Amino acid sequence: MVRNFVEELRWRGMIHDIMPGTEEQLNKGTTSAYVGIDPTADSLHIGHLVGVMMLRHFQLAGHRPIVLVGGATGMIGDPSMKSEERNLLDEETLEKNIEGLKKQLSKLLDFNSGKPNAALMVNNYDWMKDFSFITFARDVGKRITVNYMMAKDSVKKRLSAESGSGMSFTEFTYQLIQGYDFYHLYKTYDCLLQMGGSDQWGNITTGTELIRRMSDDSAKAYALTCPLITKADGSKFGKTEGGNVWLDPERTSPYKFYQFWLNTSDEDAEKYIRIFTFLDRETIEALIAGHREAPHLRELQKRLAEEITVFVHGREALEKAIQASGILFGKSSSEDLKALDEQTFLDVFDGVPQAEIAASDIEAGLDIIGALSEKSGFLKSNGEARRALKENSISVNREKVGEGYAITGKDLINNRFVLLQRGKKNYFVLVKG
Repeated sequence: MVRNFVEELRWRGMIHDIMPGTEEQLNKGTTSAYVGIDPTADSLHIGHLVGVMMLRHFQLAGHRPIVLVGGATGMIGDPSMKSEERNLLDEETLEKNIEGLKKQLSKLLDFNSGKPNAALMVNNYDWMKDFSFITFARDVGKRITVNYMMAKDSVKKRLSAESGSGMSFTEFTYQLIQGYDFYHLYKTYDCLLQMGGSDQWGNITTGTELIRRMSDDSAKAYALTCPLITKADGSKFGKTEGGNVWLDPERTSPYKFYQFWLNTSDEDAEKYIRIFTFLDRETIEALIAGHREAPHLRELQKRLAEEITVFVHGREALEKAIQASGILFGKSSSEDLKALDEQTFLDVFDGVPQAEIAASDIEAGLDIIGALSEKSGFLKSNGEARRALKENSISVNREKVGEGYAITGKDLINNRFVLLQRGKKNYFVLVKG
């Protein structure tokens, strides 16, 4: 039995454009739909998550999701919403990137259940690699007029751009190749719907038109797009000072991933809780109402961060991220610090001053006064270090120490770091050289 997928997306604010007849088609029974992802990196970032969420909702509604990894289109570059041509990738890089995406997507969609609506992953390089230019021009190119292609917003914006860089023939053909992908999936997998961001509407509708013109008159395909995600303050969603927020834990640690969602503004959190979680409408409305009454508790952001971190990284990673989040602001012990992996430790204490200490000093036992002043510069002088120790305001790895204490190998976190602290908020990290 299929559920009403369009209605689910509608109340979540995830529909921008929808072709007439799409909802009726989906309500008839199990349908296949695809979202395309160009493998420009070996990891998805959170900008890809909206497409993934759409596919997951599609699968939960009883339909079959298809992920098209653009091994061929990744070599060309999509002009949509771009002001300049993208760097083209070689085959070796593309193969590495595709493997990375497959690994991540297999955790987010059900590919292996054996159910009729198990997800499918395809690579358009598999059917485009042997397509000769002459055959493509004859069988595909003649079906769509230049006038039709020129009318697309993505093309018009690039051609009228003040930069004057224009658009190469390579990029101009992108919508034809994407359109042919839709036709191939329509013929091979009975895929009737393509979904994507609102900037893809032109490319997707070219595909529906190509299916009609390359098939008999009864052929019908559909299109659905979601709004491009924006932030209330106008800044770009998914970007931080450090760049993209990645789904690969090696690129963006689960702690930093969790913190990104936790730091969402109140206005954005109300929107994101609908888009980036699978919580039902009643639960979400109750969370929003509760948050409006007591916004200082940030319960909405906490729930958002928890749900999306579990979806992407799993429950264990969430618990570690919450534990790490409490280290700066809550009561934590030396054992809590030592439980952090190296990347999470560096993320938690990002921006905290550091000094390198020779391994020989730590092996010999580094006197606390020297560690605080001469060796690190954390405190200005030995005298200030002594006063702070007498005031009982110095901690090593969260544990109070006094004069005469020596830092040794047993104090090292991940065999590299020692956390010094004066009072509640002044931190310093010693790094073993």
